[in-house]
Amino acid sequence: MSLEDDSLEYHATDPPGKVEITTTKPTNSQRELSLAYSPGVAGPCREIADDPDAAYRYTGKGNLVGVVSDGSAVLGLGDIGPQASKPVMEGKGVLFKRFADIDVFDVELDHDDLDTFVESVAGMEPTFGGINLEDISAPDCFVIEERLRERMDIPVFHDDQHGTAIISGAALLNAAELVGTDLGDLEVTFAGAGAAALATARFYVSLGVRRENVTMVDIDGILTTERAEAGDLDPYSREFARDVPEGDLADAIAGADVFVGLSAGGIVSQEMVRSMNENPIVFAMANPDPEIGYEAAKAAREDTVIMATGRSDYPNQVNNVLGFPFIFRGALDVRATEINEAMKVAAAKALADLAKEDVPDAVRKAYGDQPLQFGPEYIIPKPMDPRVLFELAPAVAQAAIDSGAARTGIDPESYEEELEARLGKSREMMRIVLNKAKSDPKRIALAEGGDEKIVRAASQLADRGIAEPVLIGNQSRIERLADDLGLEFDPEVVDPGAGEYEAYVEDLYQRRQRKGITRTEAADLIRDSSYFASVMVDRGDADAMLTGLTHNYPSALRPILQVIGTAEDVDYAAGVYMLTFKNRVVFLADTTVNQDPDEETLAEVTCHAAEIARRFDVEPRAALLSYSDFGSVNNEGTRKPRRAARRLRTDPAVDFPVDGEMQADTAVLEEMLEGTYEFAELESPANVLVLPNLEAGNIAYKLLQRLGGAEAVGPMLAGMAEPVHVLQRDDEVKDIVNLAAIAVVEAQGTEL
Repeated sequence: MSLEDDSLEYHATDPPGKVEITTTKPTNSQRELSLAYSPGVAGPCREIADDPDAAYRYTGKGNLVGVVSDGSAVLGLGDIGPQASKPVMEGKGVLFKRFADIDVFDVELDHDDLDTFVESVAGMEPTFGGINLEDISAPDCFVIEERLRERMDIPVFHDDQHGTAIISGAALLNAAELVGTDLGDLEVTFAGAGAAALATARFYVSLGVRRENVTMVDIDGILTTERAEAGDLDPYSREFARDVPEGDLADAIAGADVFVGLSAGGIVSQEMVRSMNENPIVFAMANPDPEIGYEAAKAAREDTVIMATGRSDYPNQVNNVLGFPFIFRGALDVRATEINEAMKVAAAKALADLAKEDVPDAVRKAYGDQPLQFGPEYIIPKPMDPRVLFELAPAVAQAAIDSGAARTGIDPESYEEELEARLGKSREMMRIVLNKAKSDPKRIALAEGGDEKIVRAASQLADRGIAEPVLIGNQSRIERLADDLGLEFDPEVVDPGAGEYEAYVEDLYQRRQRKGITRTEAADLIRDSSYFASVMVDRGDADAMLTGLTHNYPSALRPILQVIGTAEDVDYAAGVYMLTFKNRVVFLADTTVNQDPDEETLAEVTCHAAEIARRFDVEPRAALLSYSDFGSVNNEGTRKPRRAARRLRTDPAVDFPVDGEMQADTAVLEEMLEGTYEFAELESPANVLVLPNLEAGNIAYKLLQRLGGAEAVGPMLAGMAEPVHVLQRDDEVKDIVNLAAIAVVEAQGTEL
């Protein structure tokens, strides 16, 4: 099946299209409906009538963007009209929601008259917090945007002009840095003089390129003052007419430092690239076929060619999705009246800076585990990088405030937390832990210090002030790895194989001499990084530790249990996952440790999970799960959780509600608890779910994570004498950082 056939099936599957409206408030009862509509809706209507700004408080205006088009210049399709452009506009709405949690109404206007179009859009100002103009042909797009910006008191942004300008501007900043040239010294040649090319040229001037160094070429040749005086150029393209001899693209590109293509595929030859200055910068952004192919441009020169295209199958994709969702996010959040030049420059600089940071594993995986590291093949972040939201939106919001375009301010710290919450509940929950960890960082031993992920995680822990990482492993290997990764931190390394650690050997021997370990064996075991890190924590040379990234869970857990052991008055450790959904958080136990727990173990595991819930500021409500409800099936399997629940309910030290045995849906659905089982101890759905055995626990968390859309944090090892956690083999750097932060907070000895 072809791509077009796949696309037609994708869009036609019920319900047709890609967007729908959902409610944000409950509407399940008559009272809720009366609050949502008549008569309750009269209250907010009156408030807004008295104060129009109250619309931002009582309606969705502040998070709603109108994507408006006449379909006259749809990318790759041309003038197909407003109705045929609707799939594109719906797609734009999907990107707004997916990347920045912004709601969109797409509006396709069937107006040929420019004045009528402007009047129609201006009349929608009460509806929207911002307007994204899309796929409107030049020069009308310039006039429309200018007039709407003058008339409307909300941001109006023509993405076809400014999106490409901002993203390629970020790429230009980094490309110029890599070739060691100031922007003011660059000679820049443009192929194309349409909306995107003109806006990009203007923006490059805002960044520092000198206007007199910009040469622009359209289908008729170089834009010259002679052509301008002859009336051959429109008012917008005259801005870049140069007092130079007439010529074609080959003439214009010779001796240039930068080529920017926003025209048509295949118009640049290798000979043209060879005519450019040393280490040329080539942005061939025509889609789907660039002005010159990636391989052809690279092969044209023996020196470095820094190449960017509009395609996802080559490095350095200039994709507008890196800009508009996050620019609007920042603008909406300060109720900006416009998106001005200062805000666009701030966005480009934030993007350029982000490209120099370590790339998350999820982004690497999304792009086939490419070695993404700042350099000629990576000068702008990838569109799937979730960090773009946290870098661009605050930069744009602050620029709006500084330039006087904002009507409200932001608190930088709380604003970052708001943005975290938009990307998922787990980020919101982890922000609590990360902030606490930063208040008093602790020394954390990372047992597999020679692993790339561990080194990258250690760099982040140190850079963000979360912990003081100690890498256990070969010093020269770790330092070489950090250097190869371009990480600017000086790691603290302890190498068990490069020194005599008699005290550590003695410590291990004393603990295990009556458990079958001789002194010689202890001396051998101490060279194992997990045993070494365990002794390190046991002796107080480190406050916490992580291990397990390169081992299976049981073998990674063994040294910890042998050296550190469980806490006083604790008989059983447990593995707990925090699973977050859009509006719910649950803690699942035991997922990693106890294979076939008895009732005593289940009771203790429940207490461990409840304690972890409270560390995240969640008041626990525990349910012990089974395949029966409150005695509906009576056998040894159902009696264990039933007796464990009874044991907990009669324990005066247990200060949280707990019940069981019960089925999973009974535990999490309020209507079942209140309706069918009104006698249950739980007055609200459970948030601590205790599974009857390890098999069930492991299956449940993986199904909820992979099919239920849950985000998982963990496994958190509970019940240990010291803060230690065991990683999973497929953990990403962010998982390592999260568990390290949790261990630091545990080492601080305080509740969250």
